[in-house]
Order: sequence, then structure tokens, then C-alpha cells
Amino acid sequence: MSPFVPSRQDFPPGATPEREEPAARGARKQRTRDALLEAALRLMREGRSFTGLSLREVTREAGVVPTAFYRHFHGMDELGLALVEEGGVTLRRLLREARRTDVQFTDMLRGSVQVYKRYVEDNRLQFLFIAGERAGGSPQIREAIRREVTHFTNEMAQDLRGLNALPGLSTATLQMICGLVVNSMLNAAIDILDLPPNQPQAERELVDNFVRQLRVIFLGARQWKEKPDA
Repeated sequence: MSPFVPSRQDFPPGATPEREEPAARGARKQRTRDALLEAALRLMREGRSFTGLSLREVTREAGVVPTAFYRHFHGMDELGLALVEEGGVTLRRLLREARRTDVQFTDMLRGSVQVYKRYVEDNRLQFLFIAGERAGGSPQIREAIRREVTHFTNEMAQDLRGLNALPGLSTATLQMICGLVVNSMLNAAIDILDLPPNQPQAERELVDNFVRQLRVIFLGARQWKEKPDA
């Protein structure tokens, strides 16, 4: 996310920035919005749940007045939805690019795993948020996470159809298989975040194990026999 450079209207009364960046109003609004998202993630760094955060805490952490919050979100749930959706859009794009490389299928799986691992590591707080909210939190955010899983599943199924990776399977079966893959990815996120630093052997073992899990899913998919009415 972009560094936050606040505008005058977002400062608490009596405070002013050292100088105001000559950016368009839209760019200033985006920086404020990014700052609010980052502030929520920082507040959750010490194991706090998203539902335990207050609007005033988030605006104080972001360095803006509470009224500035409502220029971007109607409430905390909407901020949480933005955290889920923005991470999902970027990750789907990266994995889509990895799937479209001209390599063998097994190499494509490994490449996708490595892209995913780097993204999780680079967005640690966001994935800790998703892991926590996926198991608890507000119904709205849980539903947003389920929507992202569905987006991942559908895009992966379309790409695999285009690659002719699993010919003969119905769309419903292909989506079921991709759903298993996406849920394996979400489950692996915590293992990735728990990797000890500077342990290349542990990293290799995690990646190898993850690739094997995905290969087992696809090997089973190749043996799947569709019913006549599937």
C-alpha cells in the first residue's frame, strides 16, 4: 500500500501538515483510505481481533479525525470488507499470471506455490486478519472471505479449462476440485507465517509438501469418473 501523506482536512483541529503535497484530491483520498486500512492491520498485530477494534482507535492510529473515516467507509465492517477484497484482487492477479506461464503442469504448481508464499510473507498482517476472521469475526466479513474463495475457485477453473488440464470433467466438478485447492492454500497460510526466519531447509520442506498436496488433489481429479448425468 502507498505511504500515507495526509491532507489538511484530515488533520485534527489545530494541527497542520508541514507542507501539503500538490496531488489531486483523488490521490489524497486514496492515501487516507490506505492509511486507515494499514492502521487497522497494525492494531491487530499483537493478536487483537478485528471485531475488538473501535473506529476511534483506527483513526487515531492513522492520524486522522474520525469524520475523515466516513468519507471512505460507512463503518468498521465496510473497512474489513475492503481489507478482504483488496488482498484478494492482487493475489488472484499474481496467481493468474503464474498459471499462464508456458511450463509443465507440475512446474506451474510449484511456481504458483512460490508466488503465493511470497505474497503471504509480504502481506503478513493481512493474512493474519483473514485467518482470524475466517474462523470468527463478523458474519459480513466471513461472507466476504467466502466470496473471495468463490472468485478464486471460478477463475482457477476457467484457467484450467483453457489449459485443457482436466479434459472431460464437468464445470461443477472442476470447480469442486479448485475449491479444494483454494482451501488448501488458505490452510497453508498460517504454516507459511509460522516459518522460522533464516531456515531455508524448513522453507523448502514446506514448499515441497504444499506442492505434493496439490499434486495429490490433481492426480485424484484425473481419476475422477463423471456420472452420466453430471
